[in-house]
Amino acid sequence: MSVTILRGRVLSFLSEPQGLDDTASYRYLEDGAISIVDGKIVAVEDFDSAAVGDAVVIDHRPHLIMPGFIDTHLHYVQSQMIASYAGSLLEWLNTYTFVEEQKFSQQGHASAVASAFYDELIRQGTTTAVAYCSSAPASVDAYFAEAEKRNMLMIGGKVMMDRNAPEALCDTAQSSYDDTRTLIARWHGRGRGLYAISPRFAITSTPEQMAAAQSLVAEHPECYVQTHLSENDAEITLSMQLYPDAPDYTGIYQDYGLLGPKTLLGHCIHLNRRETGVLAETGSVAVFCPTSNLFLGSGLFDHQRLSQHGVRIGVATDIGGGTSFSMLRTLDEGYKILQLRGQRLTPFNSFYMMTLGNARALSLEGTIGTIAPGCSADLVVLDSAATPAMALRMQTATQLVEELFLLQTLGDDRAIAEVYVAGAQAKSTIGGL
Repeated sequence: MSVTILRGRVLSFLSEPQGLDDTASYRYLEDGAISIVDGKIVAVEDFDSAAVGDAVVIDHRPHLIMPGFIDTHLHYVQSQMIASYAGSLLEWLNTYTFVEEQKFSQQGHASAVASAFYDELIRQGTTTAVAYCSSAPASVDAYFAEAEKRNMLMIGGKVMMDRNAPEALCDTAQSSYDDTRTLIARWHGRGRGLYAISPRFAITSTPEQMAAAQSLVAEHPECYVQTHLSENDAEITLSMQLYPDAPDYTGIYQDYGLLGPKTLLGHCIHLNRRETGVLAETGSVAVFCPTSNLFLGSGLFDHQRLSQHGVRIGVATDIGGGTSFSMLRTLDEGYKILQLRGQRLTPFNSFYMMTLGNARALSLEGTIGTIAPGCSADLVVLDSAATPAMALRMQTATQLVEELFLLQTLGDDRAIAEVYVAGAQAKSTIGGL
């Protein structure tokens, strides 16, 4: 039995922090040892207590070791259109997004983008993500094949869309149903892959396609559901015009049985009281996408209101409306949005959200998102002095909370010293790094 021990300062969350002084919400070891066997964590303890024996010890001191970051909403097929100028969501979709996504039916394109996409995730410390592919089944095959090659736990699915998009990008209610069934059979539970049934949003799906999605969800309760909700005022108006009998935007998805504990709803910015109650009652997840919401001028997510009403919350980059693959950069912008809302986001809460919080949003706590025996050894090693400016600030940082806020505020891919996927080094082995 081959054992690898990672040595360094270890931080992992046990529950959602209730304040800066909530030390019971996390476990911190100043000189910790994470023992790994066959890609799983078997022990977490002080290094002095570890049974080193013949184990391979990798010393990451003085760096901080945490669970790998988790991203609950992004579009891998938009990797080459980040930073595309547009004034609003619908303009951005029609001018850039739908044009870009048509390329994924071309021979070899999806595989090339998928490889670069996964390299970028690893560079930024993200070890699990939930992605929309394009409407082309080949884009899904490329996405999961690359995840399997890298042994990464990834969630994704083919976009279902049969109207209000270019003809070359549209499927039909029947073909989207057939394709999705085939892709679930091929990829869900293969390796570490998990499937998400993915009607893009109400605007691009006819009632017939929404009914097809409803059938898929009923037939495959083991799968996730992902779609978009209440991102932009114009989007809400058009959705209600297309579904005039629904009580509100959330009601469209509710009417088709698409809400539940495995449903991930991107954005959720402009929800009324009834909608908030429905999300809480069904256990659906509202996904906060800070950089995207700012970039497209969509609005300011009300974290406090949703949380107080019992809505489950995730956080995500939303590439390519989002402007960074980095969860550090994402939570930096999330902090600023909540500042404008008059809400405090502590550094402990930020790092909770991108690790255990997002694992809980995916109902995968106990598998990823925490450093504990039995969990996958998906880990990130953080260097708080990675840049001259960070190193200068660290000279005056005396507390863990200061270090975390520094990482969140100034950190980027340079602060990611190493990444482990199922116990194997990942960052240092890509791109010649």
